[in-house]
Amino acid sequence: MKTIIPLLVLFFCSLSYSQTTISGSVKDDNGQPIPGANIIIIGTTTGTVTDFDGNFTLNYSQNPPFTIQASSVGFETTSEEVTSNNQKIDFVLVEGNALDEVVISASRTPESVRESPVTIERFDTKDIKLATTPSFYSSLENLKGVDVHKGSLTFNSVNTRGFATFANNRFVQLVDGMDNASPLLNFVMGNMLGLNELDVQSVELLPGASSALYGANAFNGILFMNGKNAFDHQGVSFYYKQGITSQKAAGDNSFTDFGIRMAHKFSDKFAAKASVSYLRGTDWHATDDNEYVLGAVGSVDEILPFGSSPSHDALNIYGDEIALSANGLDLNLLAQAMEAGGQLPPGASALVPAVDVARTGYKESDLTDYNANSLKADFTLNYRPFANDIEVEWKTKIGRGNTIYQGANRYQIKDFTLLQHKLEIRGNDFFLRGYTTEEKAGNSYDMRFTGINMNKIGATQWFGTYAGAYVQGAAQIQGAGGNPFDPAAQAQLHAGARQFADQALTPQPGTPEFMALFNKVTTDPNVETGSKLLDNTKMNVAEGNYNFSSLLNDAMDLQIGGSYRQYSLNSSGTIFTDYDGPIDYNEYGAYLQAIKKLVDDRLRLTASVRYDKNEFFDASYSPRVSIGYSAGDNRQHNFRASFQTGFRNPATQDLFIGFNVGRAILVGGAPANLDRTLPGTSLTGRDTYFNSYTLNSLQQFGTAVATAIGGGTDPNLAVQQNAGLLMPVNGTGVTPLVKQEQVSAFDVGYRGKLGPFITDLNVYYNTYSDFIAEKLVVTPNNGSVTDISGVLDIANGLLNGEAGNYTLFQTKTNSVADVNSYGLVIGLSTKVFKDYDFGVNYAFAKLDFDQSSDPDFSAGFNTPEHKVKFSFGNDSLFENFGFNVNVRWTDEYLWQASIANAIMPARTVADAQINYSVPSLKSTFKIGGTNLGGKEYQSAVGGPFIGSQYYISWTINN
Repeated sequence: MKTIIPLLVLFFCSLSYSQTTISGSVKDDNGQPIPGANIIIIGTTTGTVTDFDGNFTLNYSQNPPFTIQASSVGFETTSEEVTSNNQKIDFVLVEGNALDEVVISASRTPESVRESPVTIERFDTKDIKLATTPSFYSSLENLKGVDVHKGSLTFNSVNTRGFATFANNRFVQLVDGMDNASPLLNFVMGNMLGLNELDVQSVELLPGASSALYGANAFNGILFMNGKNAFDHQGVSFYYKQGITSQKAAGDNSFTDFGIRMAHKFSDKFAAKASVSYLRGTDWHATDDNEYVLGAVGSVDEILPFGSSPSHDALNIYGDEIALSANGLDLNLLAQAMEAGGQLPPGASALVPAVDVARTGYKESDLTDYNANSLKADFTLNYRPFANDIEVEWKTKIGRGNTIYQGANRYQIKDFTLLQHKLEIRGNDFFLRGYTTEEKAGNSYDMRFTGINMNKIGATQWFGTYAGAYVQGAAQIQGAGGNPFDPAAQAQLHAGARQFADQALTPQPGTPEFMALFNKVTTDPNVETGSKLLDNTKMNVAEGNYNFSSLLNDAMDLQIGGSYRQYSLNSSGTIFTDYDGPIDYNEYGAYLQAIKKLVDDRLRLTASVRYDKNEFFDASYSPRVSIGYSAGDNRQHNFRASFQTGFRNPATQDLFIGFNVGRAILVGGAPANLDRTLPGTSLTGRDTYFNSYTLNSLQQFGTAVATAIGGGTDPNLAVQQNAGLLMPVNGTGVTPLVKQEQVSAFDVGYRGKLGPFITDLNVYYNTYSDFIAEKLVVTPNNGSVTDISGVLDIANGLLNGEAGNYTLFQTKTNSVADVNSYGLVIGLSTKVFKDYDFGVNYAFAKLDFDQSSDPDFSAGFNTPEHKVKFSFGNDSLFENFGFNVNVRWTDEYLWQASIANAIMPARTVADAQINYSVPSLKSTFKIGGTNLGGKEYQSAVGGPFIGSQYYISWTINN
C-alpha cells in the first residue's frame, strides 16, 4: 500500500488543475435558512451541504465556467452558473416536490428521482427530524412497500417484496459502500454496524432485484446508508433521548440513547471525523407458552395451550424438550422398570398411565436478563492530495452490543462485535475500495439449548422422582376409594409429582445453584452439553468502478466495475463443519452499464450486464434493461419499464452449516461439506443427501400403513403395499446439492404530478427458479434407504413424536416448484389545508405457488397481502414548531419458519411526535411515542409482542 498510494497520486497529478471556491447560502422563499441542502456541481459527484444556518463553501478543481445546483427535500431544485473564482451565490428555493431529489444508487450515477430507471425510496436529514420513532432505522417502515420486522429492541429486519425472515439474506445493506452483513450469518444485524443518526447524509432504498450492478444477494432489495463527509459537514453535533418501553410482560422500563459526532477540516487537504452512539434499554420479552405441533408443509401448526399435556413443549420455554419419549419410554414403562428394580413396590406401575412426561422448562426470562444495548463508533480520515478531485479515505467502524436473534431457535447475542476497516480512493469518475469485516460472537448463546442442557443434568433422577411421587399420590387416592385414572385426579397427580420433582432436583432461577449451572452451560461450546456460540468469521472485499462519460464528452454514461470477495469461516466446529480449521472460499464479478439520453433528454435508455463466479457454482450473468420517458411541458409525467435478473448465492450457512438445533440437525449443501461428520452423529453430509427419505413421504407412508393395519391388514403386507409412497432422496433428484437461486423481475412504473398529488406507482412480477429451500429429510442411523426393513418404526416414531433409529436433518437445497410473486405499490403525497403534508400509500403483495408441486417445500413468503400507511404533519405549524403522525395498517399473514408456522393477526399502529427548534441554541427538542393505541403485536411467531415507546429528545447543531 505504501507503494500504491504515491503511484496513484503521481498518476492523477495530470488531472489536477487550479481550484475554484464558491460560497453562499440557501434559504426558502420566506427567508428562512435551509440546513442540509445539497449543493452539487452538475455533471459530477462533487458537492457539499449547507450548515445549520444555511451557509456553504464549495471547492472545485476546475476553472469556470460551470454550473452548480441547490436542492432540498420538499423544494424545487435550482441552479446557477459559476463564472469566476470566489463567487458568492445565494440560492432561494421555492417549495416544490420530491421528484427532483438527487439519488445515486439506482444507476451508480447522480440523477433525479424522476429519472431513475427503477422505483426508489429516499430518507434524509429532514425525514430524521420528522421521524416518529426513537430510531430513524425503524422509521423506514413508513416508506411504501417496506416491511420492518421487530425481533428485538435493537434488531429490526428490513425487507421488501416478500420472503421475509429475521435472517434476511435476500436483502443487502450498504453503509458508505460497505456490505453491512455479518460474515457468519450473511444477513444484516439491523443498524448494529450502521450509522449514528447525526452522521446520516441520506438513505436510499431500491426494492426488488439489483444484482446487475450490486451482485449476489441484492435480490429482494438493497438499502444504502451514506454518511456525511468530514470536509462538507464540520463541527460538533449531539443528541440525547430518554424514554420508556411499555409491555405487559415486561412492564415499564427506561431506555437511554445518546450520540455525538465531531468533524473538522484541518486544511483543504485533510479532514477527520469521529462519531459514537450508545443505546441501552430492556428488550421486549417473548412469552409464548403454546406448543406448536408441526403439521403438513405449507399449513399452520396445530396450537396446544399451556398445560394441555404433561409433555407440553412451549415455544418460549426451554428445557421442556427433555421428555421420556426421547428414550423410548412413557410414564408407565418407567414405573415398570423401577418396579422391576425394586425402586417401586410390586403392582405400583398399574396405577400409572402410559403418557409421555417432559421436564419443567425454564422461561426465556429465566435465561436472559433482556439487557439490550448497542454501541456504534465510526472513525474516518479523509485526504485530498489535489484539493477536490481525488479523495483518499480510511474508515474504521465498530458495532458492539446485546440483542436477541430468532432463527431456528432463539439466540442471546451478547457482547457481539462487528468490526470493519476500509481504504477507499475516489474521484469524480472512479472509486477503488477495499475493506474487511470481522466478527466475534462474544458471550452469545442459544437459549433453547441452554434450557435443554441444563435439564439434561439429573434428568434420570428427576423422572424417577416424578414417577415415585405420582405412584404415592395415586395410591393415596385409591386407598381413599377414589379413581386415580379419573382425568381430574390425573391432572392433580401430575401437578403434584412435578412440583415435588422440581423442588428436589430443578435449580430455581435466582439461586446460586441455578447460576452455577447456567454459567457452566452457556460457557460450553459443545452442543451436547452446552450452548455457547463461537465465531471469528471474516470477510475481505475489494471493488472498483470507472465512469467513462467525461472521456466520451458526456455523449453517454458508460461504467465498468468489478468486485472480489473472500470468506473465512471460523466457528471451531460449533456452527459450521469447520472443526478441522477455518473454511475459506471466494467469489468475484464484473459489470458494464451504459445510459443514453435521446429526444431532448426526455428518453432514457439503460442497459447493464454483470458476470459473477462463486468457486462452487457455474458463472452467472445478470442483465438489466430499462426505458424511461418524461412527458409534459415541465416533464412532470415520468414513465419507466425495466426487466432485470438477479441471483442469490447460497449463504455461508447454506453451504457449510453443521448445527444441531434440537428438532433437527442443520446441514449445508456445499460439495465440500459432504464428507464432514455432523454434530452428535457418526453420519456425514453424504448420508444426509444420498441416504434419506423425504419427511413428507415418510409421514404419508406411516399414515397409510397405520390405516391399513387398523383395517385388519397384516403389518408386513401393509408395509409392502405402501412402500411406493416412500421417496428416497438417493437417485431421485428430489434434494440435490444447493445451487444459486435466480429471479427474473418485470417492473413498470409512473412518477409525476397528477393534479395536486405527487404520484408514484409501481407494478412488478417476479419469477423465481431454483428457489433456495429448506427441506426436512430422514436418515436411518443404520442401514440404507434401499432396505425398507425397520422403516415402519421410523414412520411411527415421526408420527408419534418419539425418538427412534433415525436422525432428522434440515438440508439446504433448491425447490423444483415454480415460484412467482407479484404486487403493486402506489404512493400519493400532497399539501392539504395550505401547508400540511399528507401522504398515503398502499402495497399489495401476492405469492403464486402451488404447494402440491413440491410438498416438502415451505415458501416462507411471510408478507401481508395488503398494507396501507398514512402520514400527516407540518414542520412549520407555527414558527419553529412542527409535528408528524404515522399510521400503518397491516393485513394478517402466514409466518412460516423452522421455529413454528402461524397466522400473524392484522394490526393498526400509530406513531406521533412534536418538535420545537430553538435557533439561538442550535437545538431541536422532540416528544414522541410509538404504538400509541397500546395493542401489542408480533412480527413473527415465537418473537416478542411489541409494546409502546415514549420518549423525549434533544438534538444540538445538526
